Amino acid sequence: MKLPPTLTLDTAADALRALQAEPAGAGGAALTVDASALARFDTAALALLLQARRQAQAAGRGFVVQGAPAALVQLARLYGVQVLLGLAAE
Repeated sequence: MKLPPTLTLDTAADALRALQAEPAGAGGAALTVDASALARFDTAALALLLQARRQAQAAGRGFVVQGAPAALVQLARLYGVQVLLGLAAE
């Protein structure tokens, strides 16, 4: 799943629909979220990533965030969710 350049409270519903449309995953393949396009975001991005993680876990899949911008990593750290999102080493 590729995140859009803007992911704010105003646009989160579209991103959530895209996440819910993700296939369950064959053979337990990890749900990979590409955050490299994110340029403008707020805490809605964290909420969406946490939902993606929950969705992956419910399907017995791994969860990976790739290309997270530094500001997203800082926001995740501020809210104490960087480890849950796999952003601790970025």
